[in-house]
This record gives sequence, C-alpha cells and structure tokens, in this order.
Amino acid sequence: MSGVWGDGGPRCQAALAVLASLCRGRPPPLGLDVETCRSFELQPPERSPSAADAGTSVSLLAVVVIVCGVALVAVFLFLFWKLCWMPWRNKEASSPSSANPTLEALQSPSSKGNMADKLKDPSTLGFLEAAVKISHTSPDIPAEVQMSVKEHIMRHTRLQRQTTEPASSTRHTSFKRHLPRQMHVSSVDYGNELPLAAEQPTSIGRIKPELYKQKSVDGDDAKSEATKSCGKINFSLRYDYESETLIVRILKAFDLPAKDFCGSSDPYVKIYLLPDRKCKLQTRVHRKTLNPTFDENFHFPVPYEELADRKLHLSVFDFDRFSRHDMIGEVILDNLFEASDLSRETSIWKDIQYATSESVDLGEIMFSLCYLPTAGRLTLTVIKCRNLKAMDITGYSDPYVKVSLLCDGRRLKKKKTTIKKNTLNPVYNEAIIFDIPPENMDQVSLLISVMDYDRVGHNEIIGVCRVGINAEGLGRDHWNEMLAYPRKPIAHWHSLVEVKKSFKEGNPRL
Repeated sequence: MSGVWGDGGPRCQAALAVLASLCRGRPPPLGLDVETCRSFELQPPERSPSAADAGTSVSLLAVVVIVCGVALVAVFLFLFWKLCWMPWRNKEASSPSSANPTLEALQSPSSKGNMADKLKDPSTLGFLEAAVKISHTSPDIPAEVQMSVKEHIMRHTRLQRQTTEPASSTRHTSFKRHLPRQMHVSSVDYGNELPLAAEQPTSIGRIKPELYKQKSVDGDDAKSEATKSCGKINFSLRYDYESETLIVRILKAFDLPAKDFCGSSDPYVKIYLLPDRKCKLQTRVHRKTLNPTFDENFHFPVPYEELADRKLHLSVFDFDRFSRHDMIGEVILDNLFEASDLSRETSIWKDIQYATSESVDLGEIMFSLCYLPTAGRLTLTVIKCRNLKAMDITGYSDPYVKVSLLCDGRRLKKKKTTIKKNTLNPVYNEAIIFDIPPENMDQVSLLISVMDYDRVGHNEIIGVCRVGINAEGLGRDHWNEMLAYPRKPIAHWHSLVEVKKSFKEGNPRL
C-alpha cells in the first residue's frame, strides 16, 4: 500500500480517497478487514509537493515585505528629523522672541535691583550677546538673504565706480608702472571697509599689532637729547654805522651742565658770523663754574646791507687741558634783526641747545614749486644757491643740483641741472618737470641734493633738503602751500643739511 501511495498518479489518489471513505464506514464493507482499515487510517496520505512549496514562498515574501516596510519607515523618520525638526529648532533658538523675554526681564523694574547679579550669569550674557547680534539685522529677513543682498549691492557699486572712472593720461603710465601695487589708490574699494567696521560691535579678544611694535629707544633718546636745554646764554648786539662793524658782546651764561668729575666745568664761547667761518673769535676760559660772567666785546667788520644774509653762531665748550674739549651746546641766531634794528645795544637771552659737534653751515638753495592738477604736472624751478660749502682745495666748488622723485622710499626718477664752475653762489634758473597724477600727490616727495662735480673720483654731496607731505619743517609747509595754491609758483629758501650715516638714496631720512 505504501508503494502505491508513493508512486501513484491521479487515479491512485482517487482510489485511495474512495478506500479511505469506505474504511470510515461502520461496519466496513465486505472484503476489508478491520486491521487493514486501521493501518490505512493510521498512515495519512502525503501532501502534494507543489502545495508545500507554495506555502513556503508566501511566507518568505511576507517577511521581505515586512522588512522593507520597516526600513522605509525608518528612512522617512530620519528625513523628517533632518529637514523639519532641526531647522525649526534653530529658528526657534535664534528668533527674537527667545531673546525678548530675557531683555524684558532685565529691563523690568523688579530686576533693576539685582541687575549686577544677572549680568554675572553666563546664560544671561549669552542671551545679551545674541540680542546684540540680532539688533544689527532685520528680524524678518534671514541673515543669509541679507548677506547676499549686501554683496550684490557692493558688487554693483564697484562696477559702477569702475565704469565711471575717467581714463588716465598716457603721460602717467610710466609713473604708475614704478608705483608699488599697494600704492594704486584708484583700485582700492574704500566702500567695503565701512560696512565691515559697522557690523562688528566689539573688538574684545582681537589682536592689535600696533600694541606689539617695539619702540625705538635709541631714537627717543636722541630726540630727547636734541630737545633738552643745556642752560642759557646772555649776549647783546649793536651795529656801528661809522666803522661798519657789528659789535657782539657776550655777557654771561647760566645753569651750564657739569662736564668734569668734580661737578663743575671750565666754559668758554666761540663766536662765528656765518657763512664766514674763517673769522673765529672766542672768550676767555672761566675755571670751575657753571654760571660764568664773560662781559667781552667782539667786532665783525661787515657792511650793513649784508647783515640780512648773516647768521650769528655761538658754540659753548668745556676746556680740558689733557684731552679734547667737550662741546656743551650751541646757539644759532638766524635773524640778526630779531630783537631790534641794531641801532642801539639790545640784550638777548637764548637757550643753549644740546650738540656734540659744531654744526657746519652748508649753504642754502632757492627753488619754486608749481603744480597743475588738470595736466598732472609738477614743475620745480631751481633758481640759485648761496654760501655753499667749499669742497675743493681752491676754496670753491663746482655745484650742480640733482632732484629725485621718491615714492614709498623708492626713487622713481631723477633729473639734474647744469654744472656751474668755481662758485659758491651759483645761479641756475632751470625748470625740472615731473608728471604725477593728482591722486598720487600725497604719496610722493622730492629730494633736492646739491652736488660738487669732480672730474676724477666720485661727486660729493654738499647738502640736501626734502619737500613733501612727509617732510619736516619748511619742506612740508612749502609742499602744502603749493597744493593750496595750484598753478602758482611758490618760491622759498631752504637750508641744506648733512646726509646722515643711515641715509640711503632709496630710503631718505632727513
């Protein structure tokens, strides 16, 4: 029977079903004993393999569908958290409504009593900082939109400025080519700096480089020594019209510094009537005193017409028997008619200025400056020099003038005048022209050097002077006067000074 069950087809299956129904009947039909029906009923028929496979496939498909559904639900929840929950949370944290309660609580009358305690709380300071930042922007417009709009406006303004900028003259191209890149002021957008400075409410925590710059101690000491006074000196001036003689009377000195180890000095005074240094007169030496009384007269024969061009130079020294005499200081009186017309004796008090060596009178140069803004043309006219220092053994010099155009410590151009032979008072009347755009006038300066020409060897510098916005004294005043009165020649006398050891043509420091 088991073999029939295992190998039967559809007919066997039908026969088996009939036999099973007959065996279930009570009593069994004829031809079927009880043991056969019982053994047949205890062994159930085998199921169809196709039905078992179909049930397994359905269960696997259900498991796959369930797993995919759970994965989709997890992905949906993650996207919802990233796209909706986080932006809403950030917006809630940065909204003005979150800062207003804190500000209102701080501004309420009940909180005024413990305002100091609340400001010490870190959370309160955080809310205040957020409120300060929010106050610089509009609460209705997001910060990203504001920044994009601001950048668009600034870019549009820059384009407008570039399109409306006038074209520069071709004469200035050579000048601009020599300028450093940082000196092109026409390409600097100053409009960008103002909004950035306004957006930053505080500078706490920023590094300021200017606080870490090391100060020049030597330079400060030199300036303090140059400006400190070394006592006072009293003298008088009178002119004798009959003998055409200037009478200089050295009266006394007061509060001189001590130069000796004993706490005293041995002072005396040298007198010059510049520019003539050949005629040198001096007082007697007064021993061990800081307040000497000289009361000595000195005569300088000079015509009255030449007094306006003369200078009185007094040098105070400390006498040393076995070493070089120490210089205490000096007094230079540029204008002899400063106190009176010299018709009667006039007493004058002057501070003795600190000096380590006698200053040498190198002479003066007269030139004019004229600037044409429309053409961008600067004209320097070298007129003449007077009382130049003799550089040759003959007692004369062969002077010429060299003018250098400087910008940011660099020499861009240089031009020279003709050479005048064997003279200390040359007359030139020569014009030197530089093409400088108006926007670069605040960045340039002129270095005027009076040179002595030598046929053999190097040419020597007699003296220099400088004019420009960064110059000192008369050089700056002359430059500003030229800019204040355009198209008008402005002429002045300038004193020549020595070239310092630290001076270089590319980096002048006068």
